[in-house]
Amino acid sequence: MTETNSPRCLSITPIIPVSDIGRALDFYTNILGFTMQARDDGYAYIVKDEIALRLLMTTDTPPKGKQACYICVENLDDLFEQMKANLQQLPEGRVRAPFDQPYGQREFHVTDEDSLLLFFGEPVGT
Repeated sequence: MTETNSPRCLSITPIIPVSDIGRALDFYTNILGFTMQARDDGYAYIVKDEIALRLLMTTDTPPKGKQACYICVENLDDLFEQMKANLQQLPEGRVRAPFDQPYGQREFHVTDEDSLLLFFGEPVGT
C-alpha cells in the first residue's frame, strides 16, 4: 500500500538528440502532429495527447539505427490513417505500415530526420 506522501514517479520524457532543431521540429509537428510547448536555441519540448518529447540539438548523435522510442497508443490504425498523408511525404523506407508482432503488439514504425526509430504500438485486438 502506498502512503499519500510517498514519492512517486509520474512520467518519463525521452530526450532525443537531433542535428538540426528546426528540421526536427518540422518533422515532429508537421508530419507526426506534435505541438511545440517550449523552445530555446537548441532545445524544444513537444507534446501530443498525453506524451511529451524533449528535442536537444547536439553534434554527438548516436549512430544510425542505434536509438529507438516506443510510443504506446490507442486506436493505432486510426492514428496511422490520420498521419498517412503526411507520412507519404517521407522518403521510401522511413515508414512501415501497421502490422501485428508475434509478441502481441500491433505497431507501425517511422524513422525521424536523425534516424531515431519511433515505434507506435498497442496490444493486438484493442
